[in-house]
Amino acid sequence: MADKTHRYAVTVRWTGNTGAGTQNYRGYERAHDIVAEGKPVIAGSSDPAFRGDAGRWNPEELLVASLSACHKLWFLGLCAQAGIVVTAYEDDAEGCMVEEADGGGQFTSVTLHPRVTVSAGSDVEQARALHEKAHGLCFIARSVNFPVRNAPVIVREPPVDR
Repeated sequence: MADKTHRYAVTVRWTGNTGAGTQNYRGYERAHDIVAEGKPVIAGSSDPAFRGDAGRWNPEELLVASLSACHKLWFLGLCAQAGIVVTAYEDDAEGCMVEEADGGGQFTSVTLHPRVTVSAGSDVEQARALHEKAHGLCFIARSVNFPVRNAPVIVREPPVDR
């Protein structure tokens, strides 16, 4: 089978010109809108540490969210194929970024903390193994140059008394 290529088009539109453009570093806002056809606009900015608006999503949060969402989508699909019934999934993902003296920086790690509930008849150990498989297949995790770790907690629903 031939490789498939997928393309993703988004527009990032700066909305932070307060009248003088980037005439000085403190004189403009970091606000922007992330737009894709047929989807709600995402209000973006920089991290507040970089003069951004805390009420808007920053690129660093969106990167961590992308890693978490990609993992979840793979995991749920693999569970469905394996006959494991997931009834709840929540992930408190954390990313660590180091800023360097020159102002540049990079992520050094992201850790996913998925809390998964499976049905009473589901195999918890197989679900745990599918987290590893999901990690190996996740498009976003495979594309970054820092470690993405998984620390899942899986609980089984109690059997239903009849």
